[in-house]
Amino acid sequence: QVQLVESGGGLVQAGGSLRLSCAASGRTFSSDAMGWFRQAPGKEREFVSAINWSNGRTYYADSVKGRFTISRDNAKNTVYLQMNSLKPEDTAVYYCAADSTLKLLTGPDYWGQGTQVTVSS
Repeated sequence: QVQLVESGGGLVQAGGSLRLSCAASGRTFSSDAMGWFRQAPGKEREFVSAINWSNGRTYYADSVKGRFTISRDNAKNTVYLQMNSLKPEDTAVYYCAADSTLKLLTGPDYWGQGTQVTVSS
Protein backbone atom coordinates (compact mmCIF):
# COMPACT_ATOMS: atom_id res chain seq x y z
CA GLN A 1 0.00 0.00 0.00
CA VAL A 2 1.46 3.31 -1.08
CA GLN A 3 1.19 6.18 1.40
CA LEU A 4 1.79 9.78 0.38
CA VAL A 5 2.35 12.78 2.64
CA GLU A 6 2.40 16.30 1.19
CA SER A 7 3.85 19.45 2.68
CA GLY A 8 4.78 22.97 1.62
CA GLY A 9 1.49 24.66 0.81
CA GLY A 10 0.63 28.13 2.03
CA LEU A 11 -0.29 31.68 1.15
CA VAL A 12 1.81 33.66 -1.31
CA GLN A 13 1.40 36.82 -3.34
CA ALA A 14 1.05 36.72 -7.10
CA GLY A 15 4.45 36.36 -8.72
CA GLY A 16 5.85 34.52 -5.73
CA SER A 17 7.08 30.95 -5.33
CA LEU A 18 6.32 27.87 -3.29
CA ARG A 19 7.76 24.38 -3.21
CA LEU A 20 5.60 21.36 -2.48
CA SER A 21 7.00 18.06 -1.27
CA CYS A 22 5.50 14.60 -1.33
CA ALA A 23 7.10 11.75 0.58
CA ALA A 24 6.12 8.22 -0.44
CA SER A 25 6.27 5.03 1.58
CA GLY A 26 5.33 1.51 0.63
CA ARG A 27 6.07 2.24 -3.03
CA THR A 28 5.93 -0.83 -5.24
CA PHE A 29 7.63 -1.54 -8.54
CA SER A 30 4.38 -0.95 -10.40
CA SER A 31 4.09 2.58 -8.98
CA ASP A 32 6.80 3.97 -11.20
CA ALA A 33 5.53 7.53 -11.34
CA MET A 34 4.41 10.29 -9.02
CA GLY A 35 2.83 13.59 -9.70
CA TRP A 36 0.52 16.41 -8.73
CA PHE A 37 -3.09 17.26 -9.34
CA ARG A 38 -5.05 20.26 -8.12
CA GLN A 39 -8.64 21.13 -7.43
CA ALA A 40 -9.93 24.67 -7.20
CA PRO A 41 -13.26 25.49 -5.53
CA GLY A 42 -16.16 24.53 -7.77
CA LYS A 43 -13.91 22.89 -10.34
CA GLU A 44 -12.90 19.36 -11.18
CA ARG A 45 -9.55 17.97 -10.15
CA GLU A 46 -6.98 18.51 -12.89
CA PHE A 47 -3.56 17.14 -13.76
CA VAL A 48 -0.59 19.42 -13.05
CA SER A 49 2.64 17.48 -13.46
CA ALA A 50 4.22 14.02 -13.19
CA ILE A 51 7.62 12.38 -13.19
CA ASN A 52 8.79 8.84 -13.85
CA TRP A 53 11.01 7.46 -11.07
CA SER A 54 13.29 5.48 -13.35
CA ASN A 55 13.99 7.66 -16.35
CA GLY A 56 13.07 11.05 -14.94
CA ARG A 57 10.72 11.87 -17.80
CA THR A 58 8.46 14.74 -16.86
CA TYR A 59 4.97 15.77 -17.88
CA TYR A 60 3.25 19.13 -17.44
CA ALA A 61 -0.14 20.67 -18.02
CA ASP A 62 0.01 23.51 -20.52
CA SER A 63 -1.17 25.95 -17.85
CA VAL A 64 1.98 25.45 -15.75
CA LYS A 65 4.68 24.84 -18.37
CA GLY A 66 7.60 27.18 -17.91
CA ARG A 67 6.52 28.10 -14.36
CA PHE A 68 6.44 24.80 -12.46
CA THR A 69 9.24 22.24 -12.22
CA ILE A 70 8.84 18.71 -10.91
CA SER A 71 11.82 16.78 -9.56
CA ARG A 72 12.54 13.68 -7.54
CA ASP A 73 14.94 12.41 -4.90
CA ASN A 74 15.02 8.65 -5.31
CA ALA A 75 16.96 8.11 -2.09
CA LYS A 76 14.28 9.92 -0.09
CA ASN A 77 11.32 8.63 -2.12
CA THR A 78 10.25 12.23 -2.38
CA VAL A 79 8.91 14.30 -5.24
CA TYR A 80 9.00 18.09 -5.34
CA LEU A 81 6.99 20.68 -7.22
CA GLN A 82 8.71 24.03 -7.52
CA MET A 83 6.10 26.63 -8.39
CA ASN A 84 7.30 30.01 -9.64
CA SER A 85 5.51 33.05 -11.02
CA LEU A 86 2.37 31.98 -9.22
CA LYS A 87 -0.96 33.40 -10.33
CA PRO A 88 -4.26 33.73 -8.46
CA GLU A 89 -5.68 31.05 -10.76
CA ASP A 90 -3.15 28.59 -9.31
CA THR A 91 -5.08 28.71 -6.05
CA ALA A 92 -6.26 25.18 -5.26
CA VAL A 93 -5.78 22.16 -3.07
CA TYR A 94 -2.80 20.31 -4.49
CA TYR A 95 -2.80 16.53 -4.28
CA CYS A 96 0.14 14.20 -4.65
CA ALA A 97 -0.55 10.98 -6.53
CA ALA A 98 1.30 7.77 -7.39
CA ASP A 99 0.78 4.86 -9.78
CA SER A 100 2.13 3.48 -13.01
CA THR A 101 2.97 6.22 -15.48
CA LEU A 102 -0.08 5.46 -17.63
CA LYS A 103 -2.51 5.37 -14.73
CA LEU A 104 -1.01 8.48 -13.17
CA LEU A 105 -1.85 10.42 -16.29
CA THR A 106 -5.34 8.94 -16.63
CA GLY A 107 -6.52 8.19 -13.11
CA PRO A 108 -4.16 7.19 -10.28
CA ASP A 109 -5.17 4.94 -7.41
CA TYR A 110 -2.98 6.43 -4.69
CA TRP A 111 -3.53 9.91 -3.29
CA GLY A 112 -2.18 12.14 -0.58
CA GLN A 113 -4.40 14.18 1.73
CA GLY A 114 -3.86 17.45 -0.13
CA THR A 115 -2.23 20.75 0.72
CA GLN A 116 -3.75 24.20 0.22
CA VAL A 117 -2.03 26.73 -2.03
CA THR A 118 -3.48 30.24 -2.03
CA VAL A 119 -2.17 32.97 -4.32
CA SER A 120 -3.35 36.48 -3.52
CA SER A 121 -3.57 39.20 -6.16
